[in-house]
Amino acid sequence: MHGDGNVLRGKALWYVGRERVELREETVVKPEQGEARVRALFGAISRGTERLVYCGRVPASEHERMRCPRMGGSFPFPVKYGYALVGRVEAGPAELRNRLVFILHPHQDLFTVPAEAAIPLPQDVTARRAVLAANMETALNAVWDGAPGPADRIAVVGGGLVGLLVAYLCTRLPAAEVTVVDVAPARASLARSMGARFADPGSAPLDCDVVFHASATAAGLATALRLAGEEASIVELSWYGSGEIAAPLGEAFHSRRLRLISSQVGKVASSHRARWSNEQRLAAALALLKDPVLDALLAPPVCFDDLPDRLALVFSAQGAGLCQLIEYPE
Repeated sequence: MHGDGNVLRGKALWYVGRERVELREETVVKPEQGEARVRALFGAISRGTERLVYCGRVPASEHERMRCPRMGGSFPFPVKYGYALVGRVEAGPAELRNRLVFILHPHQDLFTVPAEAAIPLPQDVTARRAVLAANMETALNAVWDGAPGPADRIAVVGGGLVGLLVAYLCTRLPAAEVTVVDVAPARASLARSMGARFADPGSAPLDCDVVFHASATAAGLATALRLAGEEASIVELSWYGSGEIAAPLGEAFHSRRLRLISSQVGKVASSHRARWSNEQRLAAALALLKDPVLDALLAPPVCFDDLPDRLALVFSAQGAGLCQLIEYPE
């Protein structure tokens, strides 16, 4: 970072071509009234969504809806993308100065934003754990969409980060029986740390009251439909980008009167939309991160400066189920 005091320079990660990224220098202006300058401490990579960006698989029909706050460039490339960052306010309103804040912002080490975009971390939520806020918000919205209740039998197909957070929220329902279903046995310990059971698809419980699908595979969707009980709901959290999958809606899908519900974080779930704003929902997601057990979902950090050389590995199957933490040099 360098500059003349009024205009500083920072660095940001840009997706510049299919499976190609680079760090670019960014101009960081001095904050005016109602703005805050933030120095990044930690960030997180969204493996599912950002892998689609990295591979150039954001469909043209979704270019506008897929824009994230303070995104740079345009799809497919070049684009500055990302939405999970925790930093410290260096300059701005007195009530924010020196505070740790969460911001929906692309991966960047220094930047100026409207002050209302910087959400102070609740007490007992560490800077590292707070990077999970965007994923927790997605999970919270999905639980609102599925509306599971006490004593329900609940299956979560796909033990990735969002699936595990959905399971974590569901296990807090009294007497709920929550099972994470995945083909990877290595995810069993993570599921149990969230308070859930674990099963492979062949031994997963049938006749579930609510099923959440978050595996982003056709096989996972077929499993989710098979596990749902009579007149149950299947909440589809997976997003396939420009890919197409087969949805097995034959056999008993209609006679069992199953309900397939899409869930996406862009809008507050319809059950809460009249009373909740996006900002309120994000604040609630942050408050749900006070439990230290959630630290088990954080992968060892990658240095921000090393991201161009490390992203291919991050987006591989290795480490799936964990949140890839980014650590910014101080």
